[in-house]
Amino acid sequence: MRPFLAALLMLISAMPAFAQPKKDRLSESVDRGLKFLALLQEKDGAWLSSGNKHPAVTSLAVMAFLSAGHVPGEGPYQANVDKGIRWVLQQQRPDGLIAAAGDYGEMYHHGICTMMLCEVAAMTDAKLSAEIKPKLEKAVKLILKAQRTEPGIYRGGWRYRIESNDADISVTGWQILALRGARNLGCDVPAERIDLALKFVQQCRDPRTNGFTYLPSGGVTNACTATSILALELVGKERHHSREALLAGSYLLKNPQQPNDPHFHYTVYYSSQAMFQLGNNYWNVYRPQLHKLLLDSQQRNGSWLINEPLGPSYATAMSLLALTVEYRLLPIYQRNEEPDAKKDVR
Repeated sequence: MRPFLAALLMLISAMPAFAQPKKDRLSESVDRGLKFLALLQEKDGAWLSSGNKHPAVTSLAVMAFLSAGHVPGEGPYQANVDKGIRWVLQQQRPDGLIAAAGDYGEMYHHGICTMMLCEVAAMTDAKLSAEIKPKLEKAVKLILKAQRTEPGIYRGGWRYRIESNDADISVTGWQILALRGARNLGCDVPAERIDLALKFVQQCRDPRTNGFTYLPSGGVTNACTATSILALELVGKERHHSREALLAGSYLLKNPQQPNDPHFHYTVYYSSQAMFQLGNNYWNVYRPQLHKLLLDSQQRNGSWLINEPLGPSYATAMSLLALTVEYRLLPIYQRNEEPDAKKDVR
């Protein structure tokens, strides 16, 4: 044994002291994407879309860093994250709205920005959380004000503008995510408003396909189906793994997303979260599809550009958020792990 031990010790001593375990492809992809995002940030902290400083894209970029574990005050991207948060806070108007001036899709901006502030308040130190909380409460009040409460098929949903007569599943999805995050922080979100929102989501369900539509009685899309699954999964344990959500998950697996599909990054963002929430075989089957879609399409400079009129900052942030869902660092990415939730693909 002694000659063997001596040889082993010689081999160990000959190994380079600086040897590091090799990162897997997912980690390398995330690192490259974050480096690209950091380079695109404006000096004041904003990120651009179509040449304009964009509160929603800035919020998505901030969340991309948070989702990989980079928070204000820590790590190599602490300054990027802090400047992005503070720029978004500065965009809030006296009535609570956070949106680009004159943008018709003001509720898109507002829902995404509000969700980001919820995630930041839950992940950072008490001082920053205390600074955010009053602004967040104003933002939540505006979401509740903008919800359709009048009778009809649009009741419970949201649309592009604060004052609208209809609603769609896309804008509604962002508001539900924001309200869920706000409720977790102790903000006043009446349960009946969540129930109203879910009734609108159910209005968009197509029982023939088990998918969901953009407007009630519209055409089924993967993006709307994934958005609806996530809404159903995140609003309360009593609705976790509902029959409607599980059947919709099966719809997504039977109709996999393609690289040339419209709204590619929006769809991959919501699909990753929806399938991760469903877990088990839904996630096990979807995860390789997700990685093939995104890891194979990432550019050499770390960006994503597929089919995206909103630009590389948006595309890259959404791709990173999809890839890092399994890191579970964002509070919105947490999921139930109840034993009775182990259900198979249908």
